[in-house]
Amino acid sequence: MTADAGDATDSGHVPSLPALISSERLRLIPISSADAADMLAGRHQDRWHPDYPRRDDVDAATMVKDGDTWGPRHVVLGMLAVGSIGCFGPPVDGETEVGYGLVEAARGRGVATEALRALVAQTDLVGIRLRASVRPDNRASVRVLATCGFTELRGSNEDGELVMARPLPA
Repeated sequence: MTADAGDATDSGHVPSLPALISSERLRLIPISSADAADMLAGRHQDRWHPDYPRRDDVDAATMVKDGDTWGPRHVVLGMLAVGSIGCFGPPVDGETEVGYGLVEAARGRGVATEALRALVAQTDLVGIRLRASVRPDNRASVRVLATCGFTELRGSNEDGELVMARPLPA
């Protein structure tokens, strides 16, 4: 008999996510320590869109820990990384916060929604709830979150951002 995800997280065991998460058009690949070093040093790789990494992607690179499947990932469309997605750390009490962003050229094409849906599918499998903080005036991101099932509004954080959560499926 195996414990369910709730029991696993309650006992201190943190479930892992797959190293590669993919969808119809995307691959979500963990940012490696070498990638993070390049991002932080301002070095560009050929497999990155010319506008990647953005400032938020570089900030995410500071959270890279080898072997942490909950950390930041490149959002790869075709052959190029066009953004990042990931959690701000492993889950605590069955929940963690997610963040994402794309270069301007990749926006408005459903890429953020597809990336978040792919990640959500995996977090659902291990019984982990996601929450996200978003500026109230960022209508595109609020739409992405709502489309991906972030229906629980928890008010705002100290930065005035809306805190939205996604209940686990029944």
